[in-house]
Amino acid sequence: MSLESSKTLSGIGAILIAVGSLTSLSGFMGILSLIGIILVLIGMKGLADFYGEKGIFDNALYGFIFGIIGVVVAIALFVTALLSGIGWSMSMMSEMGEIPWATIGGLLLGWITFVVFVIVEAIFYRKAFSLLSEKSGEKMFDTAGLILLIGAVLTIILIGAILTLIAWILAAVAFFSIKPPPTTEQPQAPTSSTT
Repeated sequence: MSLESSKTLSGIGAILIAVGSLTSLSGFMGILSLIGIILVLIGMKGLADFYGEKGIFDNALYGFIFGIIGVVVAIALFVTALLSGIGWSMSMMSEMGEIPWATIGGLLLGWITFVVFVIVEAIFYRKAFSLLSEKSGEKMFDTAGLILLIGAVLTIILIGAILTLIAWILAAVAFFSIKPPPTTEQPQAPTSSTT
């Protein structure tokens, strides 16, 4: 895969992730984010091959895997907590006033689990972006990786989502800004002409 196609795929993928992160409430936006991350991974594989740095793709892939695991585990914990809460409310209809601690604890555990996996995901993406910045010379990847990590840590509040959106926009700009390495032309040997 060429440098141009790799950076274009990654850039388009980063834009789709940014658009998808505007709202996760819509299934359509979730699909856009998933398509975006797949395009980013394909592009990062091409960039890793182009620069001869396997860590670019490997760290991005690990970030993706931790993100998927985090979402699946958090959903399972949320569903379990909600189902236990429904069971609690059915059996305790006569005793109003008691708090469903198991449900609240399950929801809190689901949220904490999600945040931890989001942070680990961001750490791997930051590593991938740092390697890509080093190899491509595009320093905006460092900034995008740092903002992505800060946004992951601040996932608890709305600022985290805004920072994540900004990070993916910066990453898209950085992908499109990658320049091919300068080619060094071999000096031509002077030809002697005899007259």
